[in-house]
Amino acid sequence: MSKARILVIDDEEIVRISCERTLVPEEYEIDTAASGKEGLERFEQGEYDLVLIDLKMPGMNGIEVLVNIKKQRPEQRVMIMTGYDTVEHIVEAISSGAAHYLEKPFTPDTLIERINEVLGIGT
Repeated sequence: MSKARILVIDDEEIVRISCERTLVPEEYEIDTAASGKEGLERFEQGEYDLVLIDLKMPGMNGIEVLVNIKKQRPEQRVMIMTGYDTVEHIVEAISSGAAHYLEKPFTPDTLIERINEVLGIGT
C-alpha cells in the first residue's frame, strides 16, 4: 500500500521524472501532467493526497491551477514548486491556498521532507 497518491504538474519533463524517481521508491503513488490543463483533467479524474504544481508554466500558470483545484476541492493539499522564489510569489501561493512551497532546484531529501511535512507523515 502506498503512503500517499501525488499528482505532479510541471511543464519540465526532468522535474516530473525526478519527482517520480525520488518518490516511487519511498512508496508514493505518482501521476504526472505536463501542463496546467492536463493536470486539471487528471485531478478531476482521480483522488490525490497532494498536488505539486509548478508556478511558471505556459498557458495556465500554477496559481490558476491552484485556484481551480481549490474551487473544486477546498480541502485539497497543494504545494507550489518555483524557481522564482520571491516573497511576492510565496505570499500569492499561500494566500491562494497552497499548503507550502518548494524552491527549485530541490534535492530528493528536501522533496521528501517537504511532502512528509505537508502530509503529516513521520511527525
